[in-house]
Amino acid sequence: MLKERFQISPGLPVDNPSRSFWMYPPSPIAQHCATLPDYADFVVIGSGITGTSVAKAVLDHCHAEGHAPKLVMLEARDACSGATGRNGGHISPPLYHDYITLKEDHGDDIAQKMIKFRLAHLHELRRVAEEEGVLEESQWREVETVDVFYNQAQFDKAKVKVQRYQQDLPFESSHHRVYESAEAIQKYSLAHDAVGCIASSAGAMHPYNLVTGILSKLLIRYSDNFFLCTNTPCTSISGPSSSEPLYTVITPKGTVRTPHVIHATNGWSSHLLEPMRGKIIPFRGNMTTQRPGQSLPSETVQRSFVFYATQVGYDYLTQLPHGEREFILGGGFTQEGQDGFEAMGNTDDSTHNKHVGAHLGGVLPRYFGEDNWGAEGQLVDEGGRESDVVWSKGRVKAVWSGILGISVDLLPWVGRLPPSISGRSTTPNAPKNPASHSINTKDKVFVCAPPGEWIAAGYSGEGMVHAWMSGKALAEMVLGREHEGNLAEWFPDIMRVTTGRWKKARAENLLDAFRD
Repeated sequence: MLKERFQISPGLPVDNPSRSFWMYPPSPIAQHCATLPDYADFVVIGSGITGTSVAKAVLDHCHAEGHAPKLVMLEARDACSGATGRNGGHISPPLYHDYITLKEDHGDDIAQKMIKFRLAHLHELRRVAEEEGVLEESQWREVETVDVFYNQAQFDKAKVKVQRYQQDLPFESSHHRVYESAEAIQKYSLAHDAVGCIASSAGAMHPYNLVTGILSKLLIRYSDNFFLCTNTPCTSISGPSSSEPLYTVITPKGTVRTPHVIHATNGWSSHLLEPMRGKIIPFRGNMTTQRPGQSLPSETVQRSFVFYATQVGYDYLTQLPHGEREFILGGGFTQEGQDGFEAMGNTDDSTHNKHVGAHLGGVLPRYFGEDNWGAEGQLVDEGGRESDVVWSKGRVKAVWSGILGISVDLLPWVGRLPPSISGRSTTPNAPKNPASHSINTKDKVFVCAPPGEWIAAGYSGEGMVHAWMSGKALAEMVLGREHEGNLAEWFPDIMRVTTGRWKKARAENLLDAFRD
């Protein structure tokens, strides 16, 4: 039953998504819709963090070389209305958590490169926010992240992982600290049954403001050659043929011919890439915004938390630095029906799971302890910031959902899509292994990779520590700059799309991983 569900098309995003707290007030470009050109050098499908990363890298590099290629970005709904505008705002990479598994499966060097790739996102996102002048609105901040355990066996297992991680990567693990029960409870104002915690450094930010802020800057900087088309879904793609050497991207507002199609749709990837069904599985996650209890210490705003209170899954929390200093809490996987599997293959983000909503809405005093939580938070007058939006008045201010893309081998998919995986042919009579392709722009010629389809997706709920640099790496591939971009030094090749990997990636492996 579950495997059959994985083979169903995710379809297009629904028209009436639930209201994400991040997306209010909407960005001025939320419904920006350029006139669709009949040709573009690059078409990016998706306007979240991946699509924005690809677009920025392509446009900036080409501009630096004196070129102005046409780049179209298609978005089915408002700008950044998918997973990026619906996540938890954490820049908190899995480190010790799966290091041993990565090492056993891929070897020391690759496992360590994967860890460094994830860690690099913390300061890369700050760098790009500064570069684009959106640091303040993106609310980037460094935080102490705290993994809290309420089960002794889980905590003991985690400590072993930390020890192995510290032995192999002493520099990267230098911020990791282990606290036993009494010290953890006192230091972090936790409930009395917390058995211990593991703390380290991480980050947090406003993902919607980051992405829409960057897109706004790109629209100004490249007003003649960047076309953002929101509420313009890609309904289908026709591959090259003997009569048409380019891809034809079809939308309700017209068609675009292009040599390069870039898929940045994550959980919806297999709508246009049928062979990826069962490889990247949509998964509906649930999020809340909550007013904090009045007795919690002020230091909480400088922290993020991951709470491990069940054998499967976890809840994750960060706190906003301004206004009511709301908590952003997500998780509740095991509160879904069928032990959480109801969320798999579910692409309806117009609503949320009521059992998960109830769990998330009531669980924070349990994690921190009723005495530490204290009286419920007071409403704060935010000076008209939300004059057009009425949020709930109690502890839970907002509840919404978003669609993740779960990779069945738990690694992102980044790179060129072979015809067997895209489901479409490449240019007929083209050389089998062409090294480059030339594009004419305003009497100038620039060389990029041969035409094709490309993807960066399948972040398995960890997009904030995979997506930006995956998009950056993909842009280097599309531009034919893998050597110049030094990809071999920083991009983990285990994330690259290959036919062999595609054949080995099976949904059964993912289900086994969840059960473990």
